[in-house]
Amino acid sequence: MKRITLSLAACLALTTSAMAQDATRAIENVAGGVYRFQNNFHYALVVPTSEGTVVVDPINAEASGWLTENLSQITDQPVTHLIYSHSHGDHASGGAALGATTIIAHDNAPADIDGVTPTERFADTHIFDLGGKTFELTYLGPGHGEDMIAVVVRPENVGFIVDVASPERLPYQTFGGANIDDWIGQVAKVESLDFETFAPGHGRVGTHDEVAPNREYIETLRAGVLQGLKDGKSVEEITAELTMDDYMGWSQYEDWRPMNIQGMAEYLTNAGLVN
Repeated sequence: MKRITLSLAACLALTTSAMAQDATRAIENVAGGVYRFQNNFHYALVVPTSEGTVVVDPINAEASGWLTENLSQITDQPVTHLIYSHSHGDHASGGAALGATTIIAHDNAPADIDGVTPTERFADTHIFDLGGKTFELTYLGPGHGEDMIAVVVRPENVGFIVDVASPERLPYQTFGGANIDDWIGQVAKVESLDFETFAPGHGRVGTHDEVAPNREYIETLRAGVLQGLKDGKSVEEITAELTMDDYMGWSQYEDWRPMNIQGMAEYLTNAGLVN
């Protein structure tokens, strides 16, 4: 039995190692001196300056380790500033690996985030300059998480938006139990921000004009699901009828449209909005 246990442990270790080695990672230019770091389907923002490098979201320890080792592709400046877009584990784990000394998060973020304690917090907005770049941080309100912020980098006018919206990509699966009406408010807040290039935490880079369709999709979905529920239809019936054809070309349409409907139905029902 002991030998079997050891063998299983060894297999798990090898599988974990293989998964880490198979991860798709790259540093890509977004605009000017602003970059995104890809770790499979997640992206972090990387902005090197003459006074240090700013990273928004560590993703996880393995990703942060890779970024630290490969940062020389774009700069000789170490990571000095780490900003958390929010504290969800798939974006906010492993921050210690970056070695930043200035760590910024929203007031609603936990006391420490995967062992990293923010050194600076803010309530509504926070602006700082570093090495010729200006970083504008804005709280998006509750919805997808309670501590979600947007980061706009100037002079490139790049807006880094995580999870709340992505260019032509459906919201994740069942909305993760979020207050979807608040989520709509988060997207509206992003719409109000002044930037040109839309760099999301998932999916392709787009433009500011591609923010509003995210809100319109959720609002259309909400209205359709609510009407179906009020008509006494089952989630299965609503899924068959509410095809959201205008969004067929969006990423994850086939897989996540039914899950979006399920999540919306659960939200509307649990919130007491059907009757």
